[in-house]
Amino acid sequence: MRTRTAVRSCLLGLGCALGLCCVLWQVARSPTYQLFGDLIARVPTRARVVALTFDDGPSPHNTKALLALLRRHAVRATFFVVGKNLERHPALAREMLAAGHQLGNHSYSHVRMLLRSPAFCTEEITRTDRLIRSLGYRGEIVFRPPFGKKLLALPLVLARLGKLSVTWDVEAEDTESQDPARLDRTVLELAAPGSIILFHDGGRRKPGTLAAVERVIRRLRRRGFAFVTVNELRRRGDRSVPPAALR
Repeated sequence: MRTRTAVRSCLLGLGCALGLCCVLWQVARSPTYQLFGDLIARVPTRARVVALTFDDGPSPHNTKALLALLRRHAVRATFFVVGKNLERHPALAREMLAAGHQLGNHSYSHVRMLLRSPAFCTEEITRTDRLIRSLGYRGEIVFRPPFGKKLLALPLVLARLGKLSVTWDVEAEDTESQDPARLDRTVLELAAPGSIILFHDGGRRKPGTLAAVERVIRRLRRRGFAFVTVNELRRRGDRSVPPAALR
């Protein structure tokens, strides 16, 4: 009898531990929720405006061509830059600023910040902030967690620093595919007023991303959408829009 009770207790404890791990994993990967501080994945608005955002750059493989594309279409976007890439390619970041794009912080080393200390998270954020400021950037510097992952230490540090976490509600998944038709189809199916759209300009060459971005710009404009930076999108937000209207 005692053996059965002990086994049941062990199984119950194991089940609770697994359940807690599942909950924490969902919280860590959720683009719409974090335990502390402020997070936005989409801005409530009825205006037909969206924000194009690009992660992981600057990169000589993609960023320069992307900037030229955005310039041709008179689109301002938000670039979440990685500090170590900013050190390597400051001229590209200055080109972003000269074109009126917004810079956001995407950490210094682009590692997952799930099981890291508060000191590590603080250094990753403040070091990259200093690099962005050294370029002459004067706007608010918002933050995007690497890989979208956050749990305890990172949200606590962001809250202490008074820094907004910006994720997304539309992801092109261009780190997995470079098929332009697949990429723009995903974005065009999901984009809505107030959407924050995620592409990547860092890493290997991304010809499919460039083609998809151009197609997204053309097709969303035909639907009456305008493109703004994340900070401009926030300024256009309407708190009176009920959550049901965002579905």
